[in-house]
Amino acid sequence: MLWKIFLFLLLAFVSVAGIAFPIVEKPSAWYEFPFIPGLEENAKIIFFHVPTAWVTVIAFLMSTIFSFRYLKNKNLDDDLKSYAAAQLGIIFCILATITGAVWAKFAWGAFWSWDPRQTSIFALLLIYGAWFALRSSIESEEKRATLSSVYSIIAFVTVPFFIFVMPRIMTGLHPGSADDTNAGPVVNFKMNSNMLLIFFLSLIGFTILYFWMWQVGYKSLIYKEKIQKQFIRG
Repeated sequence: MLWKIFLFLLLAFVSVAGIAFPIVEKPSAWYEFPFIPGLEENAKIIFFHVPTAWVTVIAFLMSTIFSFRYLKNKNLDDDLKSYAAAQLGIIFCILATITGAVWAKFAWGAFWSWDPRQTSIFALLLIYGAWFALRSSIESEEKRATLSSVYSIIAFVTVPFFIFVMPRIMTGLHPGSADDTNAGPVVNFKMNSNMLLIFFLSLIGFTILYFWMWQVGYKSLIYKEKIQKQFIRG
């Protein structure tokens, strides 16, 4: 219970501080601003956009790990754990897409510009969306778990490419693109100490939130399976 209270207070602090606190320095000239000229206070979206993208990678990685475990041990619990992780992965991937679109509106003038970063995350949504479609089309538990595990492993091969490689080898609008000489990893954006504090607290908070949601999601899937089996037997 104490860690839940801590998580609530942490996320509440990050949300209030990230939105309301005057922690983003306003430049006296456009070239002094560490992010994008004219973005100013809107740069605070980074406290929510980057953590959701980070959690997306963690979720899809966990889904792949439990897929490996299922193929090795043939334990359906591992399949449920993989499924629970993938569910959260797609949710946080959507959140990362939405917050990224908000960033794009202020930075580039449009919510969607088919920038390599936007295109790559959209491709991930399609890949894992097809994974859920595959699961829903198979009735046999063992066959569904096996095919889902194989698909999950193959799908995750694309995650590092679409998130870390493709956006950096192609020219684009997003910081860190091939033609960007000032950006790079987000922590190199010349954040001041207050921004760095909120940024890393947000990463920690979202990570803890994910693992909590994953445990709850996994338990709910177990209860769902038990209820379905009892209904069939009854």
